[in-house]
Amino acid sequence: MSDLERLHRIKYMIQARKCVPIQEFLYELEISKATFKRDLEYLRDRMNASIVFDRAEGGYRFDKPNAGEKIELPGLWFSEKEATALVLMQHLLDNLDQGGLISSHIDPLVEIIDGILGQSEVSAKELRKRIKVFGMSARKNSLENFEEVGNALLKRQRLQIEYYSKGANETTSREVSPQRLIFYRDNWYLDAYCHMRKGLRSFAIDGIRKAELLNKKAEETSEKDLHENFAESYGIFSGKATQRAKLRFTPERARWVAGETWHGQQISSFDKDGYYILEFDYNQDPELVMEILKHGSEVEIMAPASLRKRVKDELKKSLSNYQ
Repeated sequence: MSDLERLHRIKYMIQARKCVPIQEFLYELEISKATFKRDLEYLRDRMNASIVFDRAEGGYRFDKPNAGEKIELPGLWFSEKEATALVLMQHLLDNLDQGGLISSHIDPLVEIIDGILGQSEVSAKELRKRIKVFGMSARKNSLENFEEVGNALLKRQRLQIEYYSKGANETTSREVSPQRLIFYRDNWYLDAYCHMRKGLRSFAIDGIRKAELLNKKAEETSEKDLHENFAESYGIFSGKATQRAKLRFTPERARWVAGETWHGQQISSFDKDGYYILEFDYNQDPELVMEILKHGSEVEIMAPASLRKRVKDELKKSLSNYQ
């Protein structure tokens, strides 16, 4: 953190919390008492900041309620549109985090943004109130495991995990080399090299029951291999693509589907009758089958025959459940 950033943080912390004990400054800013005293002296002498120590409250505050709004620090200037964009970004991040995994890290951002906006704080709160983001299928995750995974990613070290697979209904102990975190359809996944399976795998974070950082260097996987294993297939399922889907949507349904991205390397076109043709590669088909079923009679599976059969079988199962 630069000296200028630190000065801004001190100002914003006092604005947001009204009175801040010195230990909170030292902990959050990761500075010594001497550095804080030096910053405080700079704010008072150079910026005319009327910051006083309140013995009764046990912390530092502005001597007047709105004193912090009059301090002008160089380096951070935002137009009305830029300030609005900041509020939108923070609020969207906060609402996307339905599992509560990153909210503790987002909360300080709220204080900083409100501090930057100063007198516009009321309008910022009003803007947040008018925006709603619904995470329809977010699953609850362990914050402890999430942070341990993130720590392993940054340090490039291996993890020992206890992983529960919902599909197989079993728990296995694995040593993995984390490669990247993926936020997909309101849930978090870890792409990693699994040393037990000797290959790349995707692990749902909510399936990781325990995670322990190992004192072993993570095995690195090239971007090319990651792309071939994950990006070439459909959805979250890993594995190099082995099949190609070809779907045909009615002109009515095309109004929606034509604007969607089903696959990063999809090919699409309209035929002479207005039908929308969509083609892309895939490996495993569970997610793809579910997505196709959502469109009912509005979509025709032109290829492959195996995918068409899978969808028919799922429809038969659904019908039998209602008989």
